[in-house]
Amino acid sequence: MDLTPRQIQIIKAIVQEYTDTAEPVGSVTLEHKYRLGVSPATLRNEMAALTKKGYLSKPHASAGRLPTPLAIKFYVNELIDEQKLSVAEEVAVREKVWENKDNLDSLLREAVKALSERTRSLSVVSLEDSAYHHGYSYILDTQDMCDLAVTRQILSFLDHQHKLTEVFARSQEHDPIHLLIGEELGSQDLGPVSCVYADIHVGDKRGSLGIFASSRQTYQHNIPLVRYVANLVNQIAGDW
Repeated sequence: MDLTPRQIQIIKAIVQEYTDTAEPVGSVTLEHKYRLGVSPATLRNEMAALTKKGYLSKPHASAGRLPTPLAIKFYVNELIDEQKLSVAEEVAVREKVWENKDNLDSLLREAVKALSERTRSLSVVSLEDSAYHHGYSYILDTQDMCDLAVTRQILSFLDHQHKLTEVFARSQEHDPIHLLIGEELGSQDLGPVSCVYADIHVGDKRGSLGIFASSRQTYQHNIPLVRYVANLVNQIAGDW
């Protein structure tokens, strides 16, 4: 990682500001709002350096910068503090999922429903021979995903399970939680989208459970939820 402490601060601030506003972030905003202790000129130089390193991009006709998938992944992997699920939230999800422990179809339908409602995102499960989805309307809840090309691509995944399987196979990470952003999902049209998912095991079948949401999603809240629901499914169905 060839980043200075100041550059790390700038990445963190830009990702946080972009998450809140969906707008390019300029040096003046960074100086006034995040108090990084350096002048706008110094910030502009650092932002130019981060652009060359692939962490920021510069939209046309804008003086600000946007975080690239590289920056967002760095932020998620290195900088965020995951929120601990409240006891009430754990109990609510566990009860809904666990009461369907004797039927695989009901179990997976309830798992995607619980995950979708808690993350306010499109939730999916893909196994070798089946798929489950919930929360289609959430695709249109954020301005950067409310786009016909984005919606068409996501619905295409849901209509063709092999495409969904191909998406989940794209991650080369060996961690329990996987993150794909933008073009990593297989299409330029999916630039504003990210997918957080986990591996699940249902007997001898392998699959994935996760969410499709804006690349500006609240990862610190959603990642623990994806992990928790996936662990519930694995705990219940892993030995089937």
